[in-house]
Amino acid sequence: MPWAIENAAKAANIHEFIESLPEKYNTIVGERGVKLSGGQRQRIAIVRVILKNAPILVLDEATSSLDSHTEQEVQKSINTMLDIENVTIIAIAHRLSTIKHMDRIIVMDKGKIVEDGTFKELWEYQVNGFV
Repeated sequence: MPWAIENAAKAANIHEFIESLPEKYNTIVGERGVKLSGGQRQRIAIVRVILKNAPILVLDEATSSLDSHTEQEVQKSINTMLDIENVTIIAIAHRLSTIKHMDRIIVMDKGKIVEDGTFKELWEYQVNGFV
C-alpha cells in the first residue's frame, strides 16, 4: 500500500478503522460502501480528496445525516485536511458546528447574501438571524 494512502487515511481519522478490517486496505466494502457507516464513508471521501489534491472542495450538508459524535470526527478530519492541504472549502450547512471553524461564512436567505464574516463576528453582531 502506498505511503500517501496511509497518511491520508491517518489525516482523515479512518486509518485505525481500516486496519481493523479483515483485509485492511484491501477489504471489499460493497458497492458505494454499503457496509460502512455514514461517518466512515465521509472520512473515506476526505481521504480521496486529500489524495486528489483538489484545489476546491464542496461540502453540501456533509454532516447532516450524522450523529453528533460522528459529526465531530468528520469535522476533525476536515480541520486536519485544512491544516495540511492548500484547499478552498465551500461548505453548505445548516448546523453551526459544521461552519464554526471556517475562515469566512456567508449567510444567504432566498438566494441573497444577508451576512458575511467570521463565526465570531456573526455570532457577536447578529443582525439577520445568523443563529
